Amino acid sequence: MAPEPPSSVSEYVEGYLAEDDTLVSARALGDQLGCPPVGLAEGAALRFLAAALRAKAVVEIGTGVGVSGLHLLRGMAADGVLTSIDVEPEVQAVAKRVFRQAGVAPGRTRLIMGRALDVLPRLSDGGYDLLYVDAAKTEYPEYHEHGVRLLRPGGVLALDHVLFQGNIANPARRDAETLALREVVRKVREDDRLVPLLLPIGDGLLLAAKIT
Repeated sequence: MAPEPPSSVSEYVEGYLAEDDTLVSARALGDQLGCPPVGLAEGAALRFLAAALRAKAVVEIGTGVGVSGLHLLRGMAADGVLTSIDVEPEVQAVAKRVFRQAGVAPGRTRLIMGRALDVLPRLSDGGYDLLYVDAAKTEYPEYHEHGVRLLRPGGVLALDHVLFQGNIANPARRDAETLALREVVRKVREDDRLVPLLLPIGDGLLLAAKIT
């Protein structure tokens, strides 16, 4: 029996690239733990970005169960190192196991337990190719500033879920998360140091390349 055709363009995009068994299993674990992983389309975009940048040094805010990290690692240079920050020890332990099962060498990951806004100031200015954020939405405006500092010229800031449930387009929404997302989208668009791009994949992926 032939598979059902996709019902929409977004469904087709989401299923364009399949994930292997390791990622499928990790995705299921994330759902079980109440830590939904990055979508398939966003995962593919992260791998593409890491490959296009030939990234050797990447920071991830929000390790989760390792799905996004594994996509990043598979796009990065063979000797690249992923620094991943999370406040949840249980899910980060799962991510460590996922990386091991996927054959990622231990030296290629640096998992840091803690609040990202406490960790980021300790990282080197201009030392990173890519900063990916999938974390507390109320903190996104601060991640924008850290991204500009941490990235090398040509590096990319990637903020996931900026179009979460379409909230920022609804003027009636005034909750803290929506206000923070509106602020970061505006700040990135108006920042002369960045070239921004807003992609309508998943819940919205905001990208910005640092030019100075």
